[in-house]
Amino acid sequence: MTGWKITGIISTFVIILAIPLYLLNVNYFSISDDYDRPDATNLFVGSLKCMDCHQKEYDLWQESHHDHAMDVAAVGTVLGDFDDATFEIFGVASRFYKKDDRFYVHTQGPGGEMGEFEITHVFGWYPLQQYLVPFSGGRLQCLPLAWDVREERWYHLYPDEPLEHNDWLYWTNAGQNWNGMCAECHSTNLQKNYDMESDSYQTTWSEIDVGCEACHGPGSGHVEWGQLPDLARPQVGNYELVVKTSDQESREAVELCAPCHSRRAILGDYTHAEKDLLDVMLPRLLTEPLYYADGQILDEVYVYGSFTQSKMYHRDVRCSDCHDVHSIKTVRDGNDLCLQCHRAAVYDTSVHHLHKMKGEQGEPIRSADGRVLFEVGTGAECVLCHMPGRIYMGNDYRPDHSFIIPRPDLSVTLGIPNACNRCHMDQTANWSDDYMTKWYGPGRRPHFGVILDAGHKRQPEAREELIHLAGDQLYPVIVRATAIQLLNGYTAGEDTDDLLLLALMDEEALIRRTALEFLALSDPGRQSELIVPMLYDPVRAVRIEAAVRLAGEPAKLLPPDEFEIYQKDLQEYMAAMTYSGDFPFGRFNLGNLSLALDQTQKATQHYRAAIRIDDQFYPARVNLAMLYNQLGENSEAETLLRQVIAAHPESYDVAYSLALLLAEMGNYNEAELYFERAVSGLPDRPRIHYNYGLLLQHLMQDDQAEEEMQRARQLEPDNLDFLYALADFYLKRGRLDEARVMAQEIIDRHPDQQIGYDILNHINQ
Repeated sequence: MTGWKITGIISTFVIILAIPLYLLNVNYFSISDDYDRPDATNLFVGSLKCMDCHQKEYDLWQESHHDHAMDVAAVGTVLGDFDDATFEIFGVASRFYKKDDRFYVHTQGPGGEMGEFEITHVFGWYPLQQYLVPFSGGRLQCLPLAWDVREERWYHLYPDEPLEHNDWLYWTNAGQNWNGMCAECHSTNLQKNYDMESDSYQTTWSEIDVGCEACHGPGSGHVEWGQLPDLARPQVGNYELVVKTSDQESREAVELCAPCHSRRAILGDYTHAEKDLLDVMLPRLLTEPLYYADGQILDEVYVYGSFTQSKMYHRDVRCSDCHDVHSIKTVRDGNDLCLQCHRAAVYDTSVHHLHKMKGEQGEPIRSADGRVLFEVGTGAECVLCHMPGRIYMGNDYRPDHSFIIPRPDLSVTLGIPNACNRCHMDQTANWSDDYMTKWYGPGRRPHFGVILDAGHKRQPEAREELIHLAGDQLYPVIVRATAIQLLNGYTAGEDTDDLLLLALMDEEALIRRTALEFLALSDPGRQSELIVPMLYDPVRAVRIEAAVRLAGEPAKLLPPDEFEIYQKDLQEYMAAMTYSGDFPFGRFNLGNLSLALDQTQKATQHYRAAIRIDDQFYPARVNLAMLYNQLGENSEAETLLRQVIAAHPESYDVAYSLALLLAEMGNYNEAELYFERAVSGLPDRPRIHYNYGLLLQHLMQDDQAEEEMQRARQLEPDNLDFLYALADFYLKRGRLDEARVMAQEIIDRHPDQQIGYDILNHINQ
């Protein structure tokens, strides 16, 4: 049996986003050498230089979370108990102690072996504090044991089960590495300085915490200007500051905070000269497991992605309307914060929220063991209904900033949380929905979450709705971009082509970039024609994606002037991935690029490096398996795919690839088992049904073979391969009437293809 080839190399730009040390994610990209940087004469001078003229702002900043973002471990900065304290978990007893005012922990280290480790830096301040330990190669690694400031106790960030010492998230491995995971947002003027060849860091900063220049940019020019006598001080724009922070539009003000307060892909060391947000970062879309389908926070996503969904954002509310930008505290307490804009007579009444006000009589909400969970009057607090939060890092409660209206009906249909049952934990979502119907009447406004949920599940009926959602400019940009991404799971057609063509011209860089990533037209030449202009896009995240999409054969067709631009953008991309070569996705993307450029040895090296960094980063195993298959090394490919399926049984795409590989190797019976697994997990993927049908036909299981091929045809009626396969199936079995029907359908749907006429002529002879 011939013709079997495993397919589906994961060539899409893998985006893993920056988060705190204890979670799975990193940052990516870099900065082009010729990008507009701050004037070389502007240097970082430190927050103390700002104090003389800006005493009020300096005083507000001191003792803030930004001021305490990081520090050297010392008697005045360490909050944890190091008075020979012990903490035991998973059968391991860790001891915290001091020697000559230096701080140590005796705990499990590399390889799971017990040892003594000096703590040199503290990380964070409240409600928890983490601790950093230096290792070779310039690394700082974060202990999994943190200090709970409120409860004054040690606790483990992963309390559910112990991590193996070779796990990427084990504290001495890359998943807990400070240099690449968190440093950029906890210090000022952070330069990661990772060297891929030596696998080492020379990370530097100008100020250890988040100082004035972290937001305002290097301040030497401003300081020099401010020190001139009044009459000698020239009239200059923005007071010689690199970053404009006054007289901003609301979007500019929000995007000033976004590089750190977002789940994102960082495009490199922050230069403060980036002109567009997507010159410095790429926001993560509303995908699982980061967000619930309706956009509520699930994993730790840091505000920006939530806030941009809100009506407040779209009505020009900015971060500083609620938070003092220097102390980070809210500008007012309780409901008074919201009543700056929302009229108290309308919203701060029981007529609006239908709950008892504070001071009224009533029974509090209690837990099963009788503890008071919510006092009477809690339901009158705006934030509890419109900002339901989650606890991260073990004890850090963070409210959702999408400012949603409670929708228990979506809890019933989609299984997502709602604010009502956050308090009324002893009741069901149906109970809450019944009350909402009683109060506000039947019927609810349509919500994009229903469409995104269906798209995540690849339900066929969601395709058209996703197209509409992606093209509707009344929806938030992040919602539209997510819809475009989800359309990648469906068969392309003229309607999706039209959508992507419009998206490439959208004024929003996030829409353009997402459209580029998932552009898949049937005509490769036409696709290249559309991508080439994007090489000139003013926004880095867009043009760099364009270069990657053209890498390999498409670039060879470019005229000299366009090829020069392509090479420049591609070099920027390569530098970006090298910048992130300390994480598996960086090596993975370099492997994909090397493969596109026919550099198979380099591709193999990069894929192997990605697996070495994170043994569970399965996309690298999959693509390496595909590469081995292309090289004819099928036994190695089989081993890799089996490893992925063993670790991720739900990876049905990989099961499909293994089924194709086994069929190619002649192991048809076992191939059938993996086809069956793939079909059960991806029932709406027509190509899987088609190939499964071909295999069953070879195994002479005709009834099931016909069923699978008919299913493929039902899912994609115009596909010539599927129609021909059925016609051939019937013809070979002497079922001429059915073969004639299929031949005529080929002619009707593809009148320009000779094959339909040939089959019909053969039958009629």
